[in-house]
Amino acid sequence: MNLLVRFPLPRVLPRVIISRRNRITISRAKSIESSLLMDQPKKVIVCGGGVIGVCTAYFLAVKGAAVKLIEMSDVACAASGKAGGFLAYDWCDGGPLEELARVSFNLHRSLSEELDGPRSYGYRTLTTLSLTIKQSEGSSASRFLPSWIDGPARSPKTIGTPETTAQVHPQLFTRTLIDRAVEKYGVKVEIAKLERVEVEEGRVGSVVVEGGRVLEADAVVLAMGPWSSKLALLSSVFRVYGLKAHSIVLDPRDGSSITPHALFLRYYCSERGGALDPEIYPRPTGKVFVCGMSKEEEVPDDPAEIRGNPESIAMLKRVAKTVSSHLGEGEAVVKAEQACFLPCTDDGMPVIGEVPGVKGCYVATGHNCWGILNAPATGAALAELLLHGHSTIFYLKRFSPSRFLLPTNP
Repeated sequence: MNLLVRFPLPRVLPRVIISRRNRITISRAKSIESSLLMDQPKKVIVCGGGVIGVCTAYFLAVKGAAVKLIEMSDVACAASGKAGGFLAYDWCDGGPLEELARVSFNLHRSLSEELDGPRSYGYRTLTTLSLTIKQSEGSSASRFLPSWIDGPARSPKTIGTPETTAQVHPQLFTRTLIDRAVEKYGVKVEIAKLERVEVEEGRVGSVVVEGGRVLEADAVVLAMGPWSSKLALLSSVFRVYGLKAHSIVLDPRDGSSITPHALFLRYYCSERGGALDPEIYPRPTGKVFVCGMSKEEEVPDDPAEIRGNPESIAMLKRVAKTVSSHLGEGEAVVKAEQACFLPCTDDGMPVIGEVPGVKGCYVATGHNCWGILNAPATGAALAELLLHGHSTIFYLKRFSPSRFLLPTNP
């Protein structure tokens, strides 16, 4: 996305002393020097190497900022590497995320064209179906379903078309984007644990990483997902909690038979009365991602410490086998059993904007299950806000962290 910015010409041009050598007045020389200083790239530190932080770093660098990204472990090591990567254009319509989601879906398409998404990170459009599965019922083929869905599926309904739903491999997307940001736009990546943000007289001036090293900055972006709750600077304003989501990755023996149909299930297990809502995402490689079984848990300090709950992983395997014989034991190899934490807020909306009372300190977190979808628009809008004072691509103010502050009494 190329933006053309026009600046108004000054009404009165400064006086120039004309001589044989066309000398410029001292006042004009000082003006030029001041202008050159103002044109120096703004130094921004982005804390967090997930998809939100990487998208923010990318769009900041595209706009000319000098960006350093700090990540304590590895880029896309948590939810951004273990999510489904599902994208939906209009599923948030009618709510506060409508504009954000639509803009971001289109940005994903643009980025895919720029970065060769189909080859680089598995970008492709999808047909998306909803199904009811009752484990106690017998299998029955349906002419309305792809042949690989041969379990007891009922009430198939198309809820997304190739015009409105798509997917990426989230880890590959995030790492492809940071690679481009490093190679083309000079972003620096440093593996370091953030200790604290230094604030003086209401303005951020630097961050301190583990070991006491100080990194100076003109602005800081905190894009730390559920780990945002570990910073008192943020937890004093709003709450971010972690929703632990489980997933498995299967490699079917006959991956070529798995068509690009994402499945949203209403799954009734024979051992329990209530329904589960697992999701299944075939990928272009032939592998199949199955996720669900989410609940709120304490977020550990280190992403490497996250382990899936065995009973949740076992249930996902059962779901996969029930939906399709191609995904059962003996027909598919389990390539990954994993879990991650989705960052959630009390009002269900992401937090994007400048931290109240701290100039130059920005936050982007709380995207819940829509982090991969909404990351590009979040990063692009935050880059505009940081560098130009406002966002033009969607109405950003409704996501400001200041919404959590109680109104003062007159």
